[in-house]
Amino acid sequence: MTTATTTTIIGNLTRDPEIRYTRDGQATTSLGVAVNRRWQNRETREWEESTSFFDVVCWRELAENTALSLVKGARVVVTGRLEQRSWETEEGDRRFKVEIVADEIGASLRFATADVHRVERRSAHDGDGASAGGTDPNGGGSAGAADDELADVEA
Repeated sequence: MTTATTTTIIGNLTRDPEIRYTRDGQATTSLGVAVNRRWQNRETREWEESTSFFDVVCWRELAENTALSLVKGARVVVTGRLEQRSWETEEGDRRFKVEIVADEIGASLRFATADVHRVERRSAHDGDGASAGGTDPNGGGSAGAADDELADVEA
């Protein structure tokens, strides 16, 4: 039996989310999250700070929605699993990296507000095979130019 430990982090995006597509059309988005920790030193009574940086990866619809919705500096809540991957450099050195593979990403509403819109998705069986629709379920039409860019990249 395999078990995965779920981890949750809350922090700020260090860069705009970067979306890419695999050869078979699966969306993947990578982003960086800085998590700040602040505490008071019991001996000196001085405030101290520490920042940890995490690389986050998400896939499919979550990847597309993240890339369309979030920007550098946004405060986010990320829940996912830790995963280690490895690769070999051109010089033959073996490299390892631990990243969070996100199951959920959301805007933190502690210091901000959000206007949430449900994305209507069409399956390949519904016609033209597009995986993301930009229509507003309330009849408002296209969700914006960013949807057009995604459709162009997917096609």
